[in-house]
Amino acid sequence: MKYWRESIAVANRILIELFYRRRNILFWAIFPLVILWLNTLIVAERGKLPINEAMSYIAPASLVGVALFFSCLGGSISTIVAEREQKTLKRLFLSPLSGASYFAGIFLAYLTIAMGQSTLVYLVTIGCGAQFAGSLFLGLVVLILSVMAYVGVGFILGTQLTKRTEDVNTIIATFGVPLLIAGGSFIPVRFFPKVLLNLAKFNPIYHMNESLVGVWYRGNETIQEIDVHFRFLSIFALTVSIIGWLSYRKMLTTENTL
Repeated sequence: MKYWRESIAVANRILIELFYRRRNILFWAIFPLVILWLNTLIVAERGKLPINEAMSYIAPASLVGVALFFSCLGGSISTIVAEREQKTLKRLFLSPLSGASYFAGIFLAYLTIAMGQSTLVYLVTIGCGAQFAGSLFLGLVVLILSVMAYVGVGFILGTQLTKRTEDVNTIIATFGVPLLIAGGSFIPVRFFPKVLLNLAKFNPIYHMNESLVGVWYRGNETIQEIDVHFRFLSIFALTVSIIGWLSYRKMLTTENTL
């Protein structure tokens, strides 16, 4: 219960700070819808598909591959950098807050934002005649694993490679944009050459997209139907979460000696 209370407290503090900056929340609500419509129009035209079918196909990549990338990965990096700049970490040394609770709190905060974005995308797609064909529960599991992966990577990058707020955009552009393109978030993998498709199999964003496409568009109901993608995503999310927590502990040690 102690860890749960600490995690909830951290999540509440982060969400309250984000809601005070209402423009961030507004942009995070608008962004996935803009990407959804742009990608839908492109795929509908190129694939000669009706809008509702194109939207069903493109919604997963627009959500987990693009929207959650910037909100959960970019947001978690920004949170960690802000904590360092505002000297909040110094105050954490005086509290009994554990590293695991801090990680879990940030995860819960950005999972809440991810759920809000997912609800918006889901309602818009349903309103346009698209369908969520597979298991809703399995879709939620994929969503949670995706957020865990993004937050874990955010901890690694935020604690090891970024020192100032200005560094966040550079990190996102350098590491993120190529992964987004190679993961099929902007260009569907059906249009990839064979070489790029082979490389995409080592890209976690590709497996996020394909897992949710399998559930949302193809109607998969069980883990076995998305086995390869789900297994890769699960292992990746767990691995980067552990490395992210260790990176956070290392950062605390470093900050404490300054």
